[in-house]
Amino acid sequence: MDQAQPLLPAGDLTALDNEALKQFHATVRARYDAFKARGLKLDSTRGKPSAQQLDLSNALLGATDEEAARGGGDLRNYGGGVAGIPEARALFAPMLGAPAEQVIVAGNASLELMHDTIVYALLKGVPGGNAPWSTAPVTFLCPAPGYDRHFAICEQFGIKMIAIPLTGKGPDMDLVEKLVAEDASIKGMWCVPKYSNPTGESYSDETVERLARMKTAAPDFRLFWDNAYGVHHLTDTPHEVANILDACAAAGNPDRAFVYASTSKITFAGAGLALFGSSKANVAWMSKNMGFRSIGPDKPNQLRHVHFIQNIAGLTNLMKGHAALINPKMNAVLDVFESLLAGRGVASWTKPEGGYFISLDVRDGSAKRVVQLAEEAGVAMVPAGNTFPNGNDPRNANIRVAPTFPPLDSVKLAAEGIALATLVGVSEALLAERA
Repeated sequence: MDQAQPLLPAGDLTALDNEALKQFHATVRARYDAFKARGLKLDSTRGKPSAQQLDLSNALLGATDEEAARGGGDLRNYGGGVAGIPEARALFAPMLGAPAEQVIVAGNASLELMHDTIVYALLKGVPGGNAPWSTAPVTFLCPAPGYDRHFAICEQFGIKMIAIPLTGKGPDMDLVEKLVAEDASIKGMWCVPKYSNPTGESYSDETVERLARMKTAAPDFRLFWDNAYGVHHLTDTPHEVANILDACAAAGNPDRAFVYASTSKITFAGAGLALFGSSKANVAWMSKNMGFRSIGPDKPNQLRHVHFIQNIAGLTNLMKGHAALINPKMNAVLDVFESLLAGRGVASWTKPEGGYFISLDVRDGSAKRVVQLAEEAGVAMVPAGNTFPNGNDPRNANIRVAPTFPPLDSVKLAAEGIALATLVGVSEALLAERA
């Protein structure tokens, strides 16, 4: 960041008189234009692992041996069922909070499992239900800001979505409990319980307990529990989230939760493992449906993961390597935001302790303009609104910042571009309001 061009005056933009605000806008616009003139091409779109993070798992490429053709079952061949090899199910069971026999280890992406779960539910119904979900309108609750690909699945199948505000400890449970008790069309709820995408918050024990025991008008209601960032800590004091499967069983709703995770941001994003855990009834239902779709997963890849990770200690050490690469990038963004945006009354942002994102909230009504300005300056971003169902952020305020993929120098530049775009966009809006 070029310290030779200070942004003046300091202080809350909303407190400036018209002339001072015009001067501020002219100054920051000049700096933004100089940034834009550099012709940079920067990426702050998806939360992808960097090449250096992927390098941490290169030993996977040599982790198979003659055991793939071991006696009693050649893993290179058909057979073995859809649930995955026993060693992989046991290795990843703690990530899901389920016994190994209630774990399925599948193909590359947990998103595939979530998509297929909804397809199976729409076509066949789920345990405890009276009919396929498709026989009547279906509604999902969607904590927001949230994961755009969750919402895209619902859009694909015509599922109505209701945005649920987040509280810092998970979804607004008073609203959730009211809605699910009154509306039998509400069949599911998306949840990212730890280091949520993009806000970084984790569900409190109280939230987990209330989700497990709440009364639902639909007897076949399901929590789609996407534990995508369950081991993705960025501090030495990791967040702990209560075991949803245990909570549901204790509340008399053992089949309520479908739990998902993957190794996509642990080993190779393009050659990982998808994980599913649930009750015995749900796992039997899932396995049966998967059996019509596939003869079985990539078992040699599962064995590679078992040999490479070995145990929970191995997983913990690997994730420390990821954190060491991600933290400098997160801190670079936070430093730029603190330098350029703090105290100006234009934005607030999260300081993540895990996961992959920083959630930036700009002044209401300004997010789309800020993203437009950032992209015009060469910073590619996810469209404003994508963190809400149907792309509709009612406040037009939330922007997801994804610092993990680019090199550190590019992250710093992208953060500067986003911050300058925020200052230009919000000062424009304030001036327009006063005109």
